[in-house]
Amino acid sequence: MTSDDFITVDPAQAKLGQLLFYDRILSGNRNIACSTCHHPDLGTADGLSLGIGEGGEGLGPHRTAGVGDDRIRKRIPRNAPGLWNLGARELHTMFHDGRLSVADTYENGFNSPAEEWLPEGLDNLLAAQAIFPLVAQFEMAGNPKENEVAGAVHNRIDYAWPILTDRVRHIPAYAEGFAGAFPHIDTATDITIADIANALSAFMIWEWTSFDSPFDAHLAGHPSALTEAEKQGMALFYGKADCATCHAGPLMTDQKFHALGLPPFGPGRTRRFDPMVRDVGRMGESDALEDAYAFKTPMLRNVALTAPYGHNGAYPTLEGIVRHHLAPLEMLDAWTRDMANLPDVPWLSGIDFMVWQDRLEMARLRAAVPMTNIQMSDAEVTQIVAFLGALTGETARDGPLGIPASVPSGLPVDGRITP
Repeated sequence: MTSDDFITVDPAQAKLGQLLFYDRILSGNRNIACSTCHHPDLGTADGLSLGIGEGGEGLGPHRTAGVGDDRIRKRIPRNAPGLWNLGARELHTMFHDGRLSVADTYENGFNSPAEEWLPEGLDNLLAAQAIFPLVAQFEMAGNPKENEVAGAVHNRIDYAWPILTDRVRHIPAYAEGFAGAFPHIDTATDITIADIANALSAFMIWEWTSFDSPFDAHLAGHPSALTEAEKQGMALFYGKADCATCHAGPLMTDQKFHALGLPPFGPGRTRRFDPMVRDVGRMGESDALEDAYAFKTPMLRNVALTAPYGHNGAYPTLEGIVRHHLAPLEMLDAWTRDMANLPDVPWLSGIDFMVWQDRLEMARLRAAVPMTNIQMSDAEVTQIVAFLGALTGETARDGPLGIPASVPSGLPVDGRITP
């Protein structure tokens, strides 16, 4: 990969997006930022299997579920993905279930949960993605009757974005920043949610585009960039282990959906009016039975930084998720609940593993797995894990902009995470 494979970014817009990414002003109750669940110290994720969103306290593995009336009402149903290389020009689908994609389904360039109400003026797929967590109840918006953003969302999704935009417009530093970074903006009243999303997109592309790993150096003609174990792991990855069938091409993903039979837990992500605690994956978006329990193939650069693994963070280590790919149903049977990194939430504990009590649901999940076992020795698994470690960029831990000391709203900023 080279810089030509990625969307070109305006540095002034990226700097503005950095402030917005770390500013809690974009959440309904002004208590959570994008950075809370996508922190650079945790590989742009949060280190949890299922995140603690709006109402929680703290960061990463130390985050708690809050107290009193402000405490969380639900875990985030899926694992917070890393943000690496989301500005790649080839990328056409986002989210674990692919509910956002480049398409002309609604004559606005995207197939998205906002359907025909998606705002105009979004520069790219990542910008379109950036506005959805802002209006998600359990992620950033908050609960109905708590704030005007959450209330608006429950009328219609696009009613909330102007409220957030108005907050940003009334902060002089943001008004000045947008006027300086976007040629079409002269005054604060010209700022739209699309401009906010485009700034966020510019920052994420600028900050987390990564193709300087030992693997990339090897591809560029430097065979000494990889150790012997990493080279052996690469040979297995592209050969006997059959990983590259799905983790294909420059992005190391086919951008398709596959049923792996990962151990289920959490509140699930169901279709509207579905009474069951479950996550049917892509089928929830497509309504196609062949998509049941299938999830999008993730990109792999910097994967060693983004534990835990799987669409729900079922495995704490790369070794665990590799072994699951090799023998899905055996690993499903061997999996134990303590492998899930779930902060203690006593009032939700009855839901966390409820799906395991549903014999028919578990049978359906198992039946959807088409894969056959691939026999690998322990040494070979170790070599594959070594190769995955060689996908970590040399500069991945040092973003060019980093964490700002403060943000224009004056709200607290998510700082560094201590081990």
